[in-house]
Formats: sequence, structure tokens, C-alpha cells
Amino acid sequence: MIIENWKLKVSRYILFLISIVCLASCGNKAEQSESEEPQPIRYEYGLPVDSFRIDTCLVHDGETLGGILNRLGATAKQINQISILPSEQLDVRTIRAGKTYYALYRDTCDTDSIDQEVLLHWIYLSDRRHAIILHLTDTPRIELNEKPLVVEERCAEATIESSLWNAMVSNNLPVELALDLSEIYAWTIDFFALQQGDSIRVCYDEQYVDGMRIGIGRIYACHFYHGGQWQEAYWFDLTDSINGDVLCRGYFDEKGNSLRKAFLKAPLNYKRISSHFSYARKHPVYKIVRPHTGVDYAAPTGTPVVTIGDGTVIEMGYKGQAGNMVKIRHNSTYTTAYLHLSKYGKIAVGKHVSQGEVIGYVGATGAATGPHLDFRVWKGGSPVDPLKVESPPVEPVPDKYKAQFDSIVAQYNTKL
Repeated sequence: MIIENWKLKVSRYILFLISIVCLASCGNKAEQSESEEPQPIRYEYGLPVDSFRIDTCLVHDGETLGGILNRLGATAKQINQISILPSEQLDVRTIRAGKTYYALYRDTCDTDSIDQEVLLHWIYLSDRRHAIILHLTDTPRIELNEKPLVVEERCAEATIESSLWNAMVSNNLPVELALDLSEIYAWTIDFFALQQGDSIRVCYDEQYVDGMRIGIGRIYACHFYHGGQWQEAYWFDLTDSINGDVLCRGYFDEKGNSLRKAFLKAPLNYKRISSHFSYARKHPVYKIVRPHTGVDYAAPTGTPVVTIGDGTVIEMGYKGQAGNMVKIRHNSTYTTAYLHLSKYGKIAVGKHVSQGEVIGYVGATGAATGPHLDFRVWKGGSPVDPLKVESPPVEPVPDKYKAQFDSIVAQYNTKL
């Protein structure tokens, strides 16, 4: 009797423990179900990417789109359908080696109920922001995807120790700033003559995609210390709100004078000046003393040569000792010539060219001992030293817009 009562008590105790465990387990499940929320569907390039298996690859040298898709498992029918898509939708010539692409697969069942993996989408990243999406459905189609661009204005400063490029790198600034600043100040600062201790203060837009910096936008203002003085640049863009006409646009100094001059200071990026303007130079080929009414810029073959100002091409062709030559008339006063070119840009006699437009490439044609550009300038029909040409500025900010311009100057002077 005692044993039976003991067994009964033990059984009741075990049942009690089981009920406690069950209640706790149910409670945890209830709490878990209440705390867990359905995960949102993650979209990339307009596709629910979590529902695919994704391979990430790089385009290899010499690969074609058809070859890539064949390797990824696309059917011959799909590849043939893609080949007849309009080229304006998918220009296969723009696909470059080293670029990233994604292959998106999904499991399906065929008529025999056998699971198989099918390539449904191919995404080619032309850059961080833009993608070409090839939908490999029953009727293949192309979609262009553009990620949102986030723009933030930033102001920064840097001191130059060796070069403008190195100043950007050492201060963790975009190197594109060096390129854009060299264009803004192309008419006022010789970037081959920067000195240690020169400095810049600049306000500009930084561009981000998915939180990653991809480049810069407009430079709004800059103070550049060079040659013992500050040189300011302010972007001023005034457009008629009714018809969209540009009323005033460009970079100006603090007084409203344009930084854009009639001529660039040099027609190319050169290594050094190998010969100056002279009426008594010993010719390196003919070994006789004769005038050299130009400046020789030593640069590698193929270096782009640009026109230093707007004008019209009046001569081009092979000119004996001058080799391949281009001559441009800028106005009634100035004419320039570019000698010893290896080849020409997309120009023709009689064609108008704009300042900074490529008119040829450095070479060694004609009487030349090595690749260089012989650059010449005539003023009123007489040769002048290109390094001593004083270039007049273009129009300043008109008086009627001066108040608006002064407001922008004050705004960025505060920031800088």
C-alpha cells in the first residue's frame, strides 16, 4: 500500500513537471511568434533578389555576350532572340572586360517533374550607378536600371607640398578635384609652376550611390593661393525661368570678371619645353642657325593637342619640314599653328573648333628629331612668343545680375 501511494505521488510529480515544461515551451513559442515579424522582400535592380541564386562574375578578355550567356546556361533559342534585339537597347560593343555582371537562377520543374535550374536574368554593371538588365523570359527584353544619386555639398582645404594631385590624395579628397580645378584655372594658373605652400579651399558636390562615393559634381567656389596671392573662382549660373535661356553662366572672380580667357595657356599637357621662341636657333636637324618662331613642347607620341581658343581651321595637311600641321584663325588678330602631328583630330578645313577641342596628336613628322609639338602664334600677321601672349578675358557678369552674383560670393566666402 505504501509503495502504491509512493508510485502515485511520483507519477503526479512527473506529470506536474511535464506540464510546466509544456507551458514554458508554449510560452516561448508564443513570445517568439509575437516578436518575429515577416522579413521584408529585398529588391535590387527591381528584382526580388532573395528568391534567386546569384553568381557574380567578371567579363573576361575577348568574351562576347553570346559566349557569356552560353557558358551561364542560356538556351540557343534565348541567345538567338537576344541577337535580334535593337542595338539601341543593348549595344554589345559597350560590354568591357573587367566589368561585373550577375547571373540570377531559379529552380523550376520541367514536364517530367524534374527539378532544374534556369537562368532568368543577366545584370551587367556598366558603372556603380547604371546597369543593363537582360530578362531571359519567353520574350527576352532589355531594361536599363539607374540607382538613386545622393548629392552632398562639402567644403575642404588642402596645402600643396608637391603637386595638386598629391594634395588631393594626402587629404583624402577626390582626385577628380585636381582635374576640374586645372580646367577652371586653366587660363590663370600655370599648373606646372605650382610651389610648395600653395593651397586651396573649395566647395563642391560629392556624389554617392548606396552610401559609396562615386565622384564629384559641380565645384561651386574655390580660393586658390598661388604666387603670393589668392585667386577666387565662383560658379554663377543664371537661367531665364520662363524660356530657359542662359542669361549668364561660368566661373568668375570676386569682382565678376570671367576666369575664362580667349586662349588656354598651353595646347597640351607637356613634359618640358625643349625649345623657346628665338630668331637665332641652331636647327637640330639641319645644324644651321635660323629663326624658330614657336615653342617646342616635348611630349610622348599620341599626346592630345587642343586648340587654345575658339576659331576656324584654315589649313591642315603635310607641310614639308613642319610635317602634319593644323592652322587655326581665332579672330582678326590671332592665328595659331600646331606642327609635327602624328595624326589629326575630327576636324576639316573650314570647320569651327571650340577651345579645348582635340585637333591632333603629338608626333615627329617632318623635320623632327623626336616627338614634340611645335606651337606657333601670329598676332596681326607677325609671329609672337606664345609664352608672352596676353589673353583678353571674355565678358564679365552683366551689371543687372551683379547683385545676385555678389550674394553667391558672400555665401561661399562664409563657407570658405
